[in-house]
Amino acid sequence: MGANSKRSASPVGSTRVPGLSSATGKNQDAIRRLTWVIAAISVHLEELRYYWAKTLGISGPQWMILMALADLDQNDGVPVNVVSKRLHVDSSFVTTQSKLLEKKGFIRRRPSTEDARIVQMSLTDKTYKHLAGLASQQEALNEFIFAELDNRELEDITDKLAALQARLEKACMKVTLDI
Repeated sequence: MGANSKRSASPVGSTRVPGLSSATGKNQDAIRRLTWVIAAISVHLEELRYYWAKTLGISGPQWMILMALADLDQNDGVPVNVVSKRLHVDSSFVTTQSKLLEKKGFIRRRPSTEDARIVQMSLTDKTYKHLAGLASQQEALNEFIFAELDNRELEDITDKLAALQARLEKACMKVTLDI
């Protein structure tokens, strides 16, 4: 197929076929462009995660575990399965990585008082101090990234992306069941 071909694919697998129109009336080129933009955003967010993780001497996925704990912990710890759901990863991955983070002094792991089979995780004071030291840099970066959006626009985009995420989750289940 030549460089001038009319075929194009998106990260979710939609391939443009000349002369084929959509039954839904949605602009397939716009959908393809959106999926590529989302994929690029994901790559850039991952780059930023690895940058912040590097400042603490940990991996990007370990950084995400710390961020999930920072978001979810209400002073009584967060179960491994809750963190794994937030990160969309297997709980065994969170267990393994959290043990490494515990050895480095970034998190505490303890059995739940209600069910000893459940491990509750929480950030250590050391981690809170590290995160506080990074806060002004992160805020400045967020101001730069989101400068063109006011609070209402940011809420609208977030709501639309959350709805799209829910539809994508359903689509993944549908594809799995259809196979």
